[in-house]
Amino acid sequence: MVGVPPRLSPENRKKAGPSAWLRVLPSLQGYRPGWLTSDVSAGLAIAAVGIPSAIAYPAIAGLPPETGIYASIGSVIGYALLGPSRRLIVGPDAATMAVMAAVLATVLQQMPGLQQADLVGAASLLSIGVGLICFAASALKLGNIASLLSRPILAGFFIGVAISIIIGQIGRVTGLKIESDGLVGPLTELIQKADSIHWPSLLLALIMFVILQFVRMRPVGIPGPVIVVVLSGLLSAIFDFEAKGIRIVGNLPTGLPSIGFPIHSGLPFDDLMLGAAAIFVVSFGAGIITARSFAARTGEDVDPNAELRGFGAANIVSGLLGGFPVTSSDSRTAVNLSVGGKTQLAGLAAAIVLAIAVAFFAGYLRILPIPALGAILIAAALSVIDLDGLRQIWRISRVEFGFALIAMAGAISFGVLQGVVVAIIATFVYVILKEIQPRVALLGRIPGRLGFYKLHRSADVQPVPGLLICFVQGNLLFFNTDHVDDQLREMIAEHSPDTRWLIIDASAITQIDSTAIAMLEDLHRDLEGLGIRMGLSEVQSSVWTLLERCQFSSRLGPTMIFDDLDDALRAFRAATPETADARNGPAPE
Repeated sequence: MVGVPPRLSPENRKKAGPSAWLRVLPSLQGYRPGWLTSDVSAGLAIAAVGIPSAIAYPAIAGLPPETGIYASIGSVIGYALLGPSRRLIVGPDAATMAVMAAVLATVLQQMPGLQQADLVGAASLLSIGVGLICFAASALKLGNIASLLSRPILAGFFIGVAISIIIGQIGRVTGLKIESDGLVGPLTELIQKADSIHWPSLLLALIMFVILQFVRMRPVGIPGPVIVVVLSGLLSAIFDFEAKGIRIVGNLPTGLPSIGFPIHSGLPFDDLMLGAAAIFVVSFGAGIITARSFAARTGEDVDPNAELRGFGAANIVSGLLGGFPVTSSDSRTAVNLSVGGKTQLAGLAAAIVLAIAVAFFAGYLRILPIPALGAILIAAALSVIDLDGLRQIWRISRVEFGFALIAMAGAISFGVLQGVVVAIIATFVYVILKEIQPRVALLGRIPGRLGFYKLHRSADVQPVPGLLICFVQGNLLFFNTDHVDDQLREMIAEHSPDTRWLIIDASAITQIDSTAIAMLEDLHRDLEGLGIRMGLSEVQSSVWTLLERCQFSSRLGPTMIFDDLDDALRAFRAATPETADARNGPAPE
């Protein structure tokens, strides 16, 4: 991007030495005074967009509104210290909040006597736990753990989370006290208590929701949540919503958050750490997708291990200030880019504005009506639902679409926390299904051309008489060796009268285990009985090490191990000149 110095590439970071691992304020390196105005303006816009979500999102987990403001302040400070991206903004996220809400609900089931202050402490501990996991994962170079949940499974999971969030707002927009959990229970309870609906609350929520959707479809230059917060606050002040039975936010602390480690004896530490791990998987998986999508616009590169450090610092500082787990925020980042923020100074400016709002405008924030905040949460949840993405997944792969539905059903049917487990299991099942049946393709030549081609792709491709070339399109591991063995033996049976050599193109095999080597040894022995020589081509170094260790390469013989298929073809023609097929052209030099 013009005017913004590039980030260090992963290679340059390695050359920069150990100190680069904890480089402080990386986004401010090479700062130019001319950027200050842009950063301050962006900070004001980020704060304006962040206040509605900061106040509304804690309700998902039953936390007081100020925790969202504290998380918004602490997270941007932490990310500015160690985060690698100049423009990514972190903060509260609906999906992360939903997973945390499930963790806190589990804690409440074990300790029903906990007060709200205890839940706030538990949320802060979860935030610190997520931060520590981020730092540990970064130190172990586990940045690719973001790929633990694939895009289709994340899409389905987020739809399930969105539906859970929407169901959770029934009580806030209707004025009812909904005590049931899950999907069906709250809807049933709503029907049973329909006579007790507080219609002014519901009407207010509907009006605010319509405004949000109108602004989304016809942008007016001011974010919808900002309009709703200002408008609903003014209406609350003018018509005294509290006196009319419409619930309001209530009193907020007027002081700035204090820094301190949340010490609460008696909390189930083991459950909190397991919960932190679940939050980490979802928040980092979603966060890195947001980081990559915005980096594509700004021309930055994304180093997942560096982002882990940034997210780790954001979560730890958030927890120390009394906040909760956070991740990258697409709405705040989008505002930052649109206004022209250059560095993380924009996030720091937003933190200052939020601190001022808590210190001097808590009286205004207290009268904000809960139904309006519920409308904001419902609109935010709907924005998570990516129907276009689902349709694209359907067009590309019915199997992946099925796994997206499994992840969605898991979040809805079993709860958000269990839905994380379902999503992870679905990911592993999907990976295994993709790996369990690697295809074995026959290769041949096109007359007059160099190179080798798959026989099933074109009628012009002709097999080399006497030479069976099999391309194994995947790794050879214990769970797929029987499938590959069956395919190889079937091909041999179809061509055995003419076959002199069998060459396995191993260029796509990057992993092999003892079960697969035993299968190859059995195949080699059976082929010897048929008078067919077996060889390997383009063996990866990691695979070659194992083949040498078990002495299988020695049994094949050095003359049957080839650098590429052209070498194998030359050796075959030299050994069996009577089978050379002139139609396929001369052997490559």
